[in-house]
Formats: sequence, C-alpha cells, structure tokens
Amino acid sequence: MHAYRSHTCGQLRLADQGQTVKISGWIHRKRDHGGLLFIDLRDHYGLTQCVINTDNPVFAEIEKLRLENVICITGEVVARTAETANKHLPTGEIEVRVKDFTLLSAPVNDMLPLQVNSDEPYGEEVRLRYRFLDLRRDVLHKNIVLRSDVVSSLRRRMIEEGFREFQTPILTASSPEGARDFLVPSRLHPGKFYALPQAPQQFKQLLMMSGFDRYFQIAPCFRDEDARADRTAGEFYQLDMEMSFVTQDDIFAVMESVIGGVFEEFSSFTGKKFDVSPAPFIRIPFDESMLKYGNDKPDLRNPLVICDVTDVFAREDVEFKAFKGVIAAGGVVRAIRAPKVGDRPRSFFDKLNDWAKSEGAVGLGYVVFEGADGKGPIAKFIPAAAQAKLKELTGAEDGDAVFFVCDQVAKAAPLAGKARTKIAEDMDIIDKSKFIFSWIVDFPMYEINDKTGNVDFSHNPFSMPAGGLEALNTQDPLSIKAVQYDCVLNGIELASGGIRNHIPEAMEKAFEIAGYPKGSVQAKFGGMYNAFKFGAPPHGGCAFGIDRMVMFLADEPNVREVIAFPMNQQAEDLLMGAPSEAEPNQLRDVHIKLELPKPQAKADAPVKAAG
Repeated sequence: MHAYRSHTCGQLRLADQGQTVKISGWIHRKRDHGGLLFIDLRDHYGLTQCVINTDNPVFAEIEKLRLENVICITGEVVARTAETANKHLPTGEIEVRVKDFTLLSAPVNDMLPLQVNSDEPYGEEVRLRYRFLDLRRDVLHKNIVLRSDVVSSLRRRMIEEGFREFQTPILTASSPEGARDFLVPSRLHPGKFYALPQAPQQFKQLLMMSGFDRYFQIAPCFRDEDARADRTAGEFYQLDMEMSFVTQDDIFAVMESVIGGVFEEFSSFTGKKFDVSPAPFIRIPFDESMLKYGNDKPDLRNPLVICDVTDVFAREDVEFKAFKGVIAAGGVVRAIRAPKVGDRPRSFFDKLNDWAKSEGAVGLGYVVFEGADGKGPIAKFIPAAAQAKLKELTGAEDGDAVFFVCDQVAKAAPLAGKARTKIAEDMDIIDKSKFIFSWIVDFPMYEINDKTGNVDFSHNPFSMPAGGLEALNTQDPLSIKAVQYDCVLNGIELASGGIRNHIPEAMEKAFEIAGYPKGSVQAKFGGMYNAFKFGAPPHGGCAFGIDRMVMFLADEPNVREVIAFPMNQQAEDLLMGAPSEAEPNQLRDVHIKLELPKPQAKADAPVKAAG
C-alpha cells in the first residue's frame, strides 16, 4: 500500500465498500457521539467521513487530536445507512471505519487564528497574514482552482487559434504606459535602473517584426498603482496577445471566440448559470458611449440610457433659469428615462435627489409624465409643447419619470453615468444573471492634459491613428480617432488594445503632436523604432485581465478573493513581510545610499494650569 494514501478524500464511492484504504489530510471536523467519534478528513479533493469506536485501541489517541492536525488513516470502506447518507457530499454514501492512524503534523498552538471549517468573516489583516490557512477554506480554495482552470482553458483556446506562447523580459526599460514604474537598480551599471514591465507592449510588437505571426503570453505586469476592488496593488496577470497582417475586425473575431468560450465554459461555476452574450460582441463608439452611458465602461445589464435634451431647455418658452444659465455658458442637459416609476412614493425621488447632492451636484431634477401636464419640482417651468418634445427625445410614456443632469460636458457625462446606475439600482432592474460584453471603439487619439493644458495621448501611444500619417498632418489633433479599443464586461474594463502605428514617420509625428521633442521616439524606444525601419507588418493586439475575468466567473466583489497571495490595500505583503528594509551590503552592491526624511520633533505637551 502507498505510504500516505491509496485514495484521495474526494474519491471513495459506494463501489469501494469492503476495501481497506489509506487516506491522508487535515481534520476538518470532529463529532463525539458517545461511543463513536466521527472525523471529517479533508484534502485538496474533498471530504471523507471517518468513524472510530471506543473498542479500537487507538481511540484514546485519536480523541486527543485537534482540528487541522494532519493525519493518515487506514481503514475499511463501509456503506452508510440511507438515513445517515449525505447527498450533498460526493463521498456521502460511504465512510471509513478506522483501523489505525498516524499523526503526520500538528499545529503548535491550540487556537487557530482563523477557523478553516467556517465561513465566519475575518478582517483582511488576519486573512492575509495567515493566507495559507485562508486558502484552505472551501470558497477561496475553489476560487484558486477556478483560476488555474481558466488559465488552462485560455492557453488551450489560444493554441487552437494558431497562437504560440513566448516569454518576454521582466527586467526592461521604462515605458510611458500611464502609471508609475517599479524600478530595479543595476549592480553592474551604477546609477542606472531597470523597470519591471507595465505590459510587454514593445516586446510583443518586436515579435511581430521578427516574423512570428501570432503571439500570446500569460504575462505578469507591474504598476505602482493604488489598489481598488477590481485591481490589486503592484502586480497583475493578463492574457497578452498580438497578431500580424490583421485589422481590428480580425482581432475581435479571434478574441470573442476565446473569451466568450471561456465564460461559457465556466458560466455555472457558482452554481447559478450566467447567460453569456454571444459573438459578435456589441460595438459602441467612444463618443456614443459617453453620451448614452456617461462613461467608456458601460454596464449593458442596465437598460437605462442617457440622451441629450439641451435644445429643449434652451427654448424660449422654457423658463427654468437654473439650466438656462449653464447652457448659456456652454453646458448641456442630459436626461435619463426611468420607466413606470410614476407611482413610486415621494421618498424614492427625494433619496435620489439627496444622492445627487452627495455627489457634489445641486440636485437631480425630474419630471413625472401624466398626460399633457407633468409633475415634479421643475415641471411647472416646462410648458406642454416642451414636455412633448422631451417625451419624443427620451421615449418616455405616461407613468414614466425623466431625470435631468445639467453641467459642463466634462462633468455632466460622469454624473449622468452615475445617476443612470443609481436609478437602475433603486429600481432593481440590473439583470445580475448575465455577462454582457461590448467593444468600445474609436477612442480619441489625443486629449488636453488637465494639469498642463497641453495636448497629450489619451490612450496607448503606440496605436495607429485613423487615417494614418495624413490625419496627423491635416486634422485638428483633438478630432483624430485612434484604432484602439476596450473590451468591457458588466461595467468593468476587461481588456485594452489597438492596431499599432508601424510607420516610423507616423510614430514620430504622433509623438511630436503630444509634445515630445524631435528624436525622442528613437531615444526612448530605439529598439522598436529601428525595427520599424527594417519592414514592419501591420499588426495589433490586446490584453485581457485574468484577475478580473476570474473575479467575474467566481462572482466575487473583490479581486483579492481570486488571487492566491495578494497584497493589502497599502501594497504590503503581510505574510512575507514585504516591502522590507534592505541590508547595508545590499544597498552598497547597487550603489544606493538612503537619505530618509527625519522624523518631525513632537510638540511639547501643553502645561496644565494649576487649579
């Protein structure tokens, strides 16, 4: 017989009864029923119930064992009675009658910092400091297995599409990807630094110029960013891909097959079936997305849409001065139709108004339509003809309400987007049983930098401008669209990509418009720029966030629930103690001398007057 196990703890079935088996694992639960002691033994594969009675010579020893002791049990497989069978457990029709056991390992402390056999919530600090215990818990353990299965599925599907997997360097040069780099000092080159890659952008383009037609990689990426619910601090993994001799449509067709297939494959992981939107995914131009949804990451499970009604409030017969003043200053009015809420209590509308104020707005105006005369705080300022036009533009019917946001375009769009979400949540009309994908396309190539007032890249600087070099030479930079795109799922960006600018002259011009001095492209991106000069194929690609994909499939609200060893929100690894101080000899090797800010002296405590 094997040293530790002949079967796993999830393997035994009724057909195995009568066999003498050996299983090993952790003690998940113990139940003392007088003359009988039941032990649920757990390993990676599942649970097996073991039973021992007082007649067994090892009963006294096994009775002393604690939860999470690691033991090896030898015993006979017996059938449970119909009354005691557990239909919720794959091994629930049998149990192992213990003959002997070996203690393999025992916790040093009697009390565990968190209970493995419980779903009791624990604070983030405890969970991350004792992540190895947290990972033994059923939900989290399954999430990490799901992550492995998703990555395997992605690899298989990409290979079936003709892609080859290549690894790209981790120690590389800094690149303007939009976030702070993690820098690594060089021992051999004093005063110089490597950067951990924010993405394998340049290398995957170089692979296309090297004649490899289809590349992919499960790529680690490093960005010195603050953590959010859908983004970890420091590092993440993405499905990175690039293709040669392709258009945007070619890339969409491949990735819709791969990503849609993965989501369909694991759509029932949580026990409830999610409906996956079929290919082709919905395509929405950036400008349309900003107008209809208030952002470039629309949640299409929400049926509400935003429309522009500025012209209605600019009419001479409309007397609502609060909106007219904003419109006169170049502002806009956005409207959101909320179907069949006219019979809601006044508190429904008041709560939305209070919410808008909490977002920094003056409020959330609204009209409830009932026949020719609408109701609501601002209805009296809008004559019947203007109300009819509002109904026409918004598609509103009697019994519907229309909510309004009025501000300058840059502020009106995001506030209307948030209001769209808030109204839908309060109406409870967001369908949470669906995965709805979309491609956001036709992003602006440039934007005005809020801090400097200068023209800057709005997205990926390596993307091809629509119209190529001619557009760069003849069009207003702010009117140029880029052949770049995002894949959005249920309101969260899942991927970003584009068709690359592979023409040296066009790349130089693109960077020149963004304020980079002449020659800076060759200086900063010399390897890729020189490769362009030797003949580059038209190429493009994208990268899908693996952490976010698994988060969706596991139906988890926080990405840390699908990462084995995440950092906390302060970018600290509590388990391994990182970041940590470096030893003086380590700093000497990389030619670094620390000059830390001196702690401020504490102010003298106030002297208490004698009383």
